[in-house]
Amino acid sequence: MSALPSSLLLVGAGKMGTAMLDGWLALGLDPKHITCIDPGLTDEPREALAAKGVNLVASPADLTPPPVLVLAIKPQMLDSAAQSLASVAGPATLLISILAGKTIADLRARFPSAGAVVRAMPNTPAAVGRGVTAAVCGPKVSERQRATADALLGAVGRLEWLDDESLIDAVTAVSGSGPAYVFHLVEALAAAGAAAGLPSPLAMRLARATVEGAGELLYRSPQDAATLRQNVTSPAGTTAAALDVLMDETRGLPPLMREAVAAAKRRAVELSG
Repeated sequence: MSALPSSLLLVGAGKMGTAMLDGWLALGLDPKHITCIDPGLTDEPREALAAKGVNLVASPADLTPPPVLVLAIKPQMLDSAAQSLASVAGPATLLISILAGKTIADLRARFPSAGAVVRAMPNTPAAVGRGVTAAVCGPKVSERQRATADALLGAVGRLEWLDDESLIDAVTAVSGSGPAYVFHLVEALAAAGAAAGLPSPLAMRLARATVEGAGELLYRSPQDAATLRQNVTSPAGTTAAALDVLMDETRGLPPLMREAVAAAKRRAVELSG
């Protein structure tokens, strides 16, 4: 609790910003000490935020620099947001950004008065408290500020600290984009089930429940993924026959996944440039 800031400014209340907000409230951060700015909100999400008890403001004009400013806007909005927010990030402010592709150097250039910067990459399971976030500290982050960032970012799931900012692009390709790969696995498994003769709605229910259950087993079990896979696989059985296809090093899942992650990483590098 002591690592939580006395006040916090959240810029952007989309899905990820709201997921983080819910995590902070669950930690015990007083909603009266949280201010939110998001002029693009429609009535329904605005009313939902108001119901949580946070302070909603239209602009930062009358705000004093907070101990923590969290940027949860779309990356393409950074320049316009920085024009109005730069003065709100003071020398004692910790700026936490979850903007994909925007480096610590990008953030420092737009918020030159900010005391410290942490760059983070969360993923969408944060909405159910099961996200994973990778983060890296800028050069002026104090131990207390890192502890604050640790508490805030860890409120929505697992947190991994990086020593090298260049790893963020690979993180984006693996865990940032990774949930979409899993969702597509469900789609592909359901389509394969339908091709094998199952009614499509049943195939989708089976595929979805299988991935949900396997994920929960992986979460709860102390065993690694390889061991769990082996536990399902009987020699010369049905699973082994399928894995002969999936684990083929020339046309199976390993080379396909390497290609997919490499493509995502290349795109992340392009966006950061």
